[in-house]
Amino acid sequence: MAKASIDFNATDIAVQAEQARQSDLDALPFGVIKLDRQGIVRFYSATEARLSGSKLIPLGQNLFDISQSANRDDLRARIMRAMENGPVDLELAWFGDPNDPMREMRIRVQSARDGGVWMFIERD
Repeated sequence: MAKASIDFNATDIAVQAEQARQSDLDALPFGVIKLDRQGIVRFYSATEARLSGSKLIPLGQNLFDISQSANRDDLRARIMRAMENGPVDLELAWFGDPNDPMREMRIRVQSARDGGVWMFIERD
């Protein structure tokens, strides 16, 4: 049975996400996004939509192409470079949210079983 809650600081957060139901991921206090190897959004949690102020769920779209963050190309490069070099396990301090360009976020990125990545976004 999947856990109803996932700890943002868990070392195996991506494994826990893959074992969770979508409704569990939607109920987390932080955002969850799953990208395939090309950056296409395959999952976008309800919490991420609410906290980011996104009006639409961008399933099937390239996250980096639709992002309005000034640093999106840097984020794309870091994630893609990490995917090329093996299992991904990044933690980044990041600024800029659609609603607040000065908002600080903590982003964790870990490999998904299917070759993409999970992104977990905690806002201040």
